[in-house]
Amino acid sequence: MFQLFLRTRARNFARDHLGRDGFKVRSPQRDEETDNQRVEGVMNAIEAALHAAEREQKGLSERVEEVLARAAVTVGNASDEYLDREPLDRHHQNLFSEEISNGQKRLRSLADSISHFKFLRAAVLSRFPDYRQPVV
Repeated sequence: MFQLFLRTRARNFARDHLGRDGFKVRSPQRDEETDNQRVEGVMNAIEAALHAAEREQKGLSERVEEVLARAAVTVGNASDEYLDREPLDRHHQNLFSEEISNGQKRLRSLADSISHFKFLRAAVLSRFPDYRQPVV
C-alpha cells in the first residue's frame, strides 16, 4: 500500500518539477560551449602564470646582468687587486656575489616553472582536442 503511495507521489513530483514533457537534455552545441568555457578557464590560468613567470624572468635577468656589470667595475683590473682591496670594496664585492647567486638561483627556478607551464598547456591541448582557442 505504501509503495503504491510513494510511486504516485514520485510521479507527481517528477511531473511538477520536470514539466509535462519529462526529462530533457541541453543541445549538443550548448554542451560543447560549456565544455569549451571550462577548458578556457584552465588555459587562461596557465597562460597568465606562464606570462607572469616570463616577465619576471626577463626583468630579473636584466637586473642580474646589471649587478654583474657593477661587480666587474669594483673588482679592479690589477693582478694583485684582491690582496690590497679596501674593506669597503670587499664588502660591496661580497654583497654583489650574494645578489648574483640569489638571482641566478631564481632564474633557474623560473626556467623550470616556465617549462612546467608550457608542458601543462600542451597537456591540456592534447587532452581536449576539440577546444577552440579564442581569437585575439
